Amino acid sequence: MTAPLDFWFDFASPYGYLASTRIDGIATRYGRAVRWRPILLGAIFKVSGMKPVMEQPLRGEYLAHDVPRFARLLEVPLTMPAKVPLHALAACRAYWWLEPSDPVKAHALAAAIYHAHWGEGRDVATAEQVAEVATSLGISASDLIAGVQDPLVKDRLRAETDEAIRRGVFGVPFIQIDGESFWGADRLGQVEEWLARGGW
Repeated sequence: MTAPLDFWFDFASPYGYLASTRIDGIATRYGRAVRWRPILLGAIFKVSGMKPVMEQPLRGEYLAHDVPRFARLLEVPLTMPAKVPLHALAACRAYWWLEPSDPVKAHALAAAIYHAHWGEGRDVATAEQVAEVATSLGISASDLIAGVQDPLVKDRLRAETDEAIRRGVFGVPFIQIDGESFWGADRLGQVEEWLARGGW
């Protein structure tokens, strides 16, 4: 099959960031594209009963150690933000505002937002902060700030999050290949093996 891989993510997730630096390259090696799909993990947690890992005893401490270690392994820049978890509503809306008219640039914007937040430790919680990242890509700050308030954009983000829940997404990063699901950046090796073998 040649259908795109679905890459579900929330900008608040450091593991989503780490996976985002590898997923396109993995897919390209096997002649596949990736459909980046930002969603709101908080809405999913309301269904699953979970809460952000950093707010969980023991798991939060593990993440704080594991994410920098994983980043060193992947040789990916990482600066832990001062404020976590990120409220990524504006960032997600910015992607879905841009994606219908320019999916290539929307992909670049998502990668730039991820790098700004997790690579550089910048806060990107507000539309104005997201717009600062976007201007480096030639995207109008004023258009983006207005765009994230568009009711159609808000509806699109809700619809994508609802679709993720319908398709069984309970965490991020969540990668789906022809209906097969893989959860977590630590499953990238399995993702590549699945593409190489055509499944097992």
